[in-house]
Amino acid sequence: MIGDTRPSWHLHRYLQGSANLFEENRLLKVAIGGMFGITAILGTVLYTSNQNQRTVIVPFGAGGDLYVTGNKPSPTYLRTITFNIVSLASTYSAYSADRQFQELLSIVHPSAYNALRDSLNRLLDELGNNPTLSIATYIRSDQPVTYTGSEIVVPVEKVRVIGGVIRKFRGNLRIRYALENGRFWLTALQEESFSADIR
Repeated sequence: MIGDTRPSWHLHRYLQGSANLFEENRLLKVAIGGMFGITAILGTVLYTSNQNQRTVIVPFGAGGDLYVTGNKPSPTYLRTITFNIVSLASTYSAYSADRQFQELLSIVHPSAYNALRDSLNRLLDELGNNPTLSIATYIRSDQPVTYTGSEIVVPVEKVRVIGGVIRKFRGNLRIRYALENGRFWLTALQEESFSADIR
């Protein structure tokens, strides 16, 4: 004995203090892990709610279920935007083309803007050289329009009039698009499989 205190008592206090410290650290680790878990769950809930957030877009004079949920548009919205793009890009004359093409360019994605603008400018040059040229394009009712998450394939009939001569063509207009934060962006326009309609 050293005075009134046994040496084993000091060892016992040290071991008990170490055990308490270890227990506190374990509780701290559990608490931190729980906080990370709650943060992950809340983040998932917020992400899911943002994806399910509905943006309602109703242009002037339009009706129906025109909305985008997350980055998924309603079928009515896609049909309406398809009709508008076909009208702006494929039905024009020397007098209306410039205004229509400017309106079309307002929905073109910045990454595709220069290429599509140059393509439309070539059409304007052709119209400048042929002022009697006009194009009317109709969506065919005998063929289905197909939609995916990034493109729309539209069967169309194109009527080309120049100097009183009328020619008809049939083919597909492929519209590539992207949706970012509920906004529709046009990324590409391509005519495919066009051939003269002989009747």
